[in-house]
Amino acid sequence: MKTLKKQKIEIFSVYHFVLTYLFMGLFFSFLLIFLLFTPFWFLSVLYMAWLYLDWDTPDRGGRRFEWIRKCKLVKTAELPPDRNYVLASHPHGIMCAGTFCNFATESNGFSRQFPGLRPFVAGLAGLFRLPVYRDYLMSCGLCAVSRHSLDFLLSGPQLGQAVVIMVGGADESLHGVPGKHCLTLRKRKGFVRLALRHGASLVPVYSFGENEIFMQASFGKGSWPRTLQEAFKRLIGFAPCIFWGCGLLFPWGLLPFPVPITTVVGRPIPVPHHPNPSQEEVDWYHKLYMEAIEQMFEEHKESYGLSPSTHLTFV
Repeated sequence: MKTLKKQKIEIFSVYHFVLTYLFMGLFFSFLLIFLLFTPFWFLSVLYMAWLYLDWDTPDRGGRRFEWIRKCKLVKTAELPPDRNYVLASHPHGIMCAGTFCNFATESNGFSRQFPGLRPFVAGLAGLFRLPVYRDYLMSCGLCAVSRHSLDFLLSGPQLGQAVVIMVGGADESLHGVPGKHCLTLRKRKGFVRLALRHGASLVPVYSFGENEIFMQASFGKGSWPRTLQEAFKRLIGFAPCIFWGCGLLFPWGLLPFPVPITTVVGRPIPVPHHPNPSQEEVDWYHKLYMEAIEQMFEEHKESYGLSPSTHLTFV
């Protein structure tokens, strides 16, 4: 039985993750603007000067601080450190909780289970333009998902670089509904081209339970709410999902439902080093990848509570 103190610590930790994901970037953006009109205006000026000088850091591997990666959550699997990797992580879910907790923290002892590997979770480039939030993300080992950023990480002499990409992105977040396993993957081939350019092995990653930790209002294709979501995504870069979880005083709130997330890291797919891959090569390895993620899902689904009739859907 969990002690009351441990339960309180867990609740505080989860709230920290959720509130940081939702509000930290906006809060500090507004705070810097507000301070400009107070006696503390110089703090905003100093930070903006620092921001100008530090603008390209997210495209150069970021700036992680190891002490901030020590928190608690979940992860599984083995990869040798004698090559580089492109880990394609699915599903996106509402907040990428499985990916963040397993690869951006030491909650499950990533460095012990994968000695020699250095994970970099690639996030939406626009997030690194938000003051203070960008520094928080980089301290956890996140970097921008731009081509320049990923090429920088995989082109260096040091092996064991593991770039983690949420391939489905914002489109896939709209499919983050309990009981649904829909991956935005059929036309997403940039991660395969990246792997070919650097000879990095492709690795399928699936977080069972990711779509179960929140409920989401799901709107049909062509409906006006879905049209607004897609328009917002095209304009800003992410989709405004309408979601809810558990509450402390009310039946609903921002706490995720108490559903375990198990991240399965699949077998690596060897990829040749072709700096200028042809479309035929990209299509071939993309096909191999889709087969691999589907096979991995089928092998593990019943172990994590899914019925034999449950299958992946690709869009």
